[in-house]
Amino acid sequence: MPLPPRWVRRMLLAPGVVLLALAVVITVPVWALLGLALSPFVPGRLRPLRLLWIGSVYLVWDAAALAALFLLWLASGFGLRKRSPAFQRAHYVLAGRFLRVLFWQARWTLRLSIDVVGTDPDTALPGRPELVLCRHAGPGDSFILIHALVNWFHREPRIVLKESLQWDPAIDVLLNRLPNRFIAPGPDGRDSAVRQVGQLATGLDDDDAFVIFPEGGNFTPGRRLRAIARLRALGLDRMASRAERMRHVLAPQPGGLLAALDAAPDAGVIFVAHTGLDRMVTVADVWRELPMDKRIVMRFWSVPPEEVPTDRQERIDWLFDWWARVDTWVAANRDGVSTG
Repeated sequence: MPLPPRWVRRMLLAPGVVLLALAVVITVPVWALLGLALSPFVPGRLRPLRLLWIGSVYLVWDAAALAALFLLWLASGFGLRKRSPAFQRAHYVLAGRFLRVLFWQARWTLRLSIDVVGTDPDTALPGRPELVLCRHAGPGDSFILIHALVNWFHREPRIVLKESLQWDPAIDVLLNRLPNRFIAPGPDGRDSAVRQVGQLATGLDDDDAFVIFPEGGNFTPGRRLRAIARLRALGLDRMASRAERMRHVLAPQPGGLLAALDAAPDAGVIFVAHTGLDRMVTVADVWRELPMDKRIVMRFWSVPPEEVPTDRQERIDWLFDWWARVDTWVAANRDGVSTG
């Protein structure tokens, strides 16, 4: 379904979410009783009640974020100063606080825990911009990464996202006020997306973190095979063979990274692997796993700018080398037992 124009999203979708959240709050006792009534007939510990609760919490969270963003819009002179450094910082602080609330609820309702292991020291120390390359697998992994960058490492992310995420009104309003880029295929396809990535990576400052998911989408076995087939169709047999040896990640698409490195030559590079939600590929998988009782493990590797190759082909090979390392780490940590 095509994304509606911005005015439709602002005038219809966002107010609709707020009204729906109010309706849910008013009727929450009814939904709670319904969830309790269904729970004895559904395997798992209060699975329907947990699902209803987390869905209601997310809806109210979205509406509360929209209300806070509206107040910031008013305070910025009806949006006139929303791009000023002070209001940009206020939006990052707001994002951090709302992400804390979201993950507090996830830990309590879904019994999730998030651990970072083997973090390189300079990952957490602002002082230079960083390009953050993360694998994409499982529901909510982008939320987890941004939560970590904002609240643990005190970074200000610039994120490359899919255009379809603007269906969520709070994400739409917040991230369009900050230096992020929602990517949609243009008339010239992938070249247009790569140009947009390069533009977004221009002008990074010392506490910025440029976030990109080189796989281009969540990992599934089918996508993995299609990515390999696409490389072979392009005549890139060597890259396809390397991709075949990686069992838990998709073949990385180097165009975005190459554009970002050209735009930000003084930036370090951080590679991020995570595991814990790998087996939840479909909606049915998520339903089966509730309550999740999952330990999500994240691993960060930091590469200083001077260790990043400068030649184009060397950079592509370097990316595939790192992605193979991510694949090996995921294979060793899929059951939540960290090997560092």
